[in-house]
Amino acid sequence: MSNKTADVIVVGAGLSGLQTAVRIQAAGFSCLVLEANDRVGGKTLSIKSSSKPAGANDIGAAWVNDTNQSEIWKLFEKYNLGAEIQRTFGTSFRQAPDGSTVAHPYDDESSGQGGYIDEELLRVYMAVHEAVEASDLEHPEASPQAQKLDSITLAEFCQEVGPNIGAVAASAVTAALLGVEADEVSALFIINYIKSGRGLKVITSDKKDGGQYIRARRGMQTISKGLAGELAQDSLHLNTVVRSVHQKDDQSYEVETTAGTAFTAKHIIISVPTSLYGSIEFTPPLPEKKRKLGESTTLGYYSKVVLVFDKPWWHATDLSGVMTSYKGPISFTRDTSAPEDDQWSISCFVVGEMGRVWNKLSEAERREAILEQFNSVFSTAVTVPQPIAIHEQRWSEQPYFLGAPSPIMAPGVLTSLGSYVLREPVGNIHFVGTETSIVWKGYMDGAIRSGQRGADEVIARLRDICKHIDSWGFPLMFHPGFLARPASEK
Repeated sequence: MSNKTADVIVVGAGLSGLQTAVRIQAAGFSCLVLEANDRVGGKTLSIKSSSKPAGANDIGAAWVNDTNQSEIWKLFEKYNLGAEIQRTFGTSFRQAPDGSTVAHPYDDESSGQGGYIDEELLRVYMAVHEAVEASDLEHPEASPQAQKLDSITLAEFCQEVGPNIGAVAASAVTAALLGVEADEVSALFIINYIKSGRGLKVITSDKKDGGQYIRARRGMQTISKGLAGELAQDSLHLNTVVRSVHQKDDQSYEVETTAGTAFTAKHIIISVPTSLYGSIEFTPPLPEKKRKLGESTTLGYYSKVVLVFDKPWWHATDLSGVMTSYKGPISFTRDTSAPEDDQWSISCFVVGEMGRVWNKLSEAERREAILEQFNSVFSTAVTVPQPIAIHEQRWSEQPYFLGAPSPIMAPGVLTSLGSYVLREPVGNIHFVGTETSIVWKGYMDGAIRSGQRGADEVIARLRDICKHIDSWGFPLMFHPGFLARPASEK
């Protein structure tokens, strides 16, 4: 069994893990990154759009903004991804459970509903908004009525103020954000999740400052590839599945892979979703709260089917490319084109329970169901041509992801465990990932922020160790972290 040693080992080469490793190496310490997949990027995955010379599609995380998502935006600009502003005008469609379709202006989602439904939707919106405003961002379990909110689902919370439409409206939000139904998630958890995204209006918006404002012409995975390119040579190990993390007698840690390779470090950073903690054997076992965290969080059902067309036929008839459906399998669509590359596409999101039902179909049946629904809606206004390419990504079927975009908590978990358990180190094992972020959890900006926080935790401890070594009279210059430091810091 071979053995490689570094100051730090990072498990996972998504945005969080890569940001952590780059920051640690920039501070002058050695760091290895172990990734189970054959690529970097985690839930960012960009692919060639079609047989045309240029054009990319994101079949994973896709949207950022340039104002309140400052950390991911710095990297967006650094790696020159090319900003595509989301199309937010033209005629949109809403499909009812019976398949009937209503056309409405992009900005008027409630058009054609009328009566008590409009009033109920407003009451539901205001109830969620007020709960978000009153909640504690960093410590949601300390929020007013936290115990009550964590004892019920979001569906139950919304049902109280909107008995006819509340649960349906709530599920439309939770499915779009996290791939789950409103009766699967704690009201307190989702209220804090929305709070972390600057509120209900911002987190659901496709416009300026919103969560879905800007896409990357060159694909969001470009950021992960850029970060990986900054790592020291031979420090990234792909196709490396971690089996166990074992604390040795000298307080260092040995990480063993399924291939039998061993790596040793003083600090370990776990950059995998909380719901996958159980896939790694820890010796000694993780503390009870950390183990329960892994057992009590789940990932939603989230799939994308991108339809690529030769021409932007929906633009010619002033359509937004937006469809919202309560029938399924598609829950909603967005225009994901890049005109400069002659790349024209509409991404279809298949999420939540409707997605789980669709997922049971064969590949041919899945494609047929998507095209049938898509054509039935958009053909009410225009003749829909055949796509030149179709890309399907089912995140729940990926063995090292098992869902997307971010783990959720059912009622009772957050108040019983506390929010700090998400970020709390265990000895010299540290935990990062977008769900551990205080701001924009579940988003790429949250992933980057968590990586920065995790790196800073480790760097502070390593520098403290170096200071102690120096004060004890040992030659600091022989410490492996010192040898990698810039000359100005020696």
